[in-house]
Amino acid sequence: MEPNYGAACMPGEGADGIFDSLGAPENEPERRDWLMRVLGESLARRIGVYRIPDDLVLSVVIPVYNEVKFLHVIVDKVREVPIRKQIILVDDYSTDGTRDLLKTWCETQPDLTIRFHEKNQGKGAALRTGFAHATGDIVLVQDADLEYDPAEYLDLIEPIIEGKADVVFGSRFIGEKHRVLNYWHSVANKGLTLLSNWFTNLNLTDMEVCYKIFRREVIQGITLKSDRFGFEPEVTAKIARFKMPAVPGRNSERKCRIYEIPVSYNGRDFSEGKKIRPLKDGSQALWCILRYAFAD
Repeated sequence: MEPNYGAACMPGEGADGIFDSLGAPENEPERRDWLMRVLGESLARRIGVYRIPDDLVLSVVIPVYNEVKFLHVIVDKVREVPIRKQIILVDDYSTDGTRDLLKTWCETQPDLTIRFHEKNQGKGAALRTGFAHATGDIVLVQDADLEYDPAEYLDLIEPIIEGKADVVFGSRFIGEKHRVLNYWHSVANKGLTLLSNWFTNLNLTDMEVCYKIFRREVIQGITLKSDRFGFEPEVTAKIARFKMPAVPGRNSERKCRIYEIPVSYNGRDFSEGKKIRPLKDGSQALWCILRYAFAD
């Protein structure tokens, strides 16, 4: 069976002009295959076209809390990404109608894996539930709001598919478009990232970013404890220490290889439903950086 191809430029974006002007086939998989043949793999990879194994599955874990207004939009956007997917939604005891919507989806949307918490526990707890149910080769964290764009998945998973990385972090601070919002919020994010880097010896630019992508054996191979937004510094610290086990052809353990990929960001402000609480959650993140720097 011929391999599938992933493309960062999808229909409606810059690739169409290339395809149309050169008279490429109409069918999308054929267009990707044609582009690989015409340009060669090296050049095609530079514009975001690369081989995706036919049997690869991406598990997308979406923690959900009071997102009834936009939940169907983000799920549709995830479905549109041209790769085999397991979509996992974990409701953290929503009270705005989200829970009722998801219960109807249990009966009508068989492609979704849906789990419910019986009390509100926080993003970290919802992610733990989602990770436990992930069966794909790669596991990706997606927020339920519209701040991050699933159209960027193929860029984000490329280093893992090509064997260069075990974990990929997105970054809102290395060149992509973003909505202009709160200055002090960005200062806090960068400050927490800097402090995290001191203890982990990483050189990340955006530790607090939503988009974190893992080989499944990595995220299921660590024990997570933080219930709320402490998930971000905790998982970063534990990934920095995690050792990939020996496998045939590699007789010893090695540290995780971590990549960073720029992502766009359409941030919300608090009047639009942003849920992070700067003082409380920032203090918790600071505590988690210090706690997990030294112990699990």
